[in-house]
Amino acid sequence: MSDPYETTEQHIERLLRRALNSFDLPDSTVERLGTALAHSSSLHSSHHSSSLHRETYRHTYLLADGTPLALWELVHCGPRDAADTGSGAESGLRQHELYDEEADAHVAAARLTGGFCDGPVFGQEGAQADLEILDALMAAPPAPLPRMYAPDNSADHARRVLRRAENRNVPGEETAHLLRAAFAHHITQIFGRQCQVDGRDAGFTLYEHAFLLLDGSETSLWEVEHTATPDGRHMCEVYGDEEAAREAMESRTRIC
Repeated sequence: MSDPYETTEQHIERLLRRALNSFDLPDSTVERLGTALAHSSSLHSSHHSSSLHRETYRHTYLLADGTPLALWELVHCGPRDAADTGSGAESGLRQHELYDEEADAHVAAARLTGGFCDGPVFGQEGAQADLEILDALMAAPPAPLPRMYAPDNSADHARRVLRRAENRNVPGEETAHLLRAAFAHHITQIFGRQCQVDGRDAGFTLYEHAFLLLDGSETSLWEVEHTATPDGRHMCEVYGDEEAAREAMESRTRIC
């Protein structure tokens, strides 16, 4: 199903071109796929009998904003082909269908097999493998875009970022002194995710505030915004490096 030398853009183009129902995908999904930076594919379930051969694949993408997106591909050949040609299912043409919702792929698979009980329920087999794939994609940082620094009261911006931080290990006076020489800055959203923390919905966003200093050097503050608080309120934490910021998010939940 996958070519190790195929780029993510080529992979998406191939999926959309061969799917019989690609025009049914929401425009918003297709637009988001246009920002995909990496991908991974895995066999999610399969059914093989004398009259039907059906496989379902999960294609996982890492988007430029750090969020994941999954497509479900149903590949089958079977009853309709066999009835038309008088030959077995193996001689039928493979047909591809593409869905952006797991439930829709499940319904389509059930339509082919004649019931919802034939084959494994989606999400039960391979779930751990899917999480590991997603973790691997999330661990690979997106290719950095060229920074477009904007001179806009950057030293004051740095002060405000540090002032709203609520974590105990916020960068100290040395960093604050260094940032007084900032004359331009650039903000990038590195990561964004919604997940469950202690049974409640919580959102996590990671920003890099990059600063250009008067001597031509660069330095960054890493800001974590989240709602993984006891009362669900919004909280900001600021760190001196990306690793510390990601460790802080992981300490809040092992899911994100």
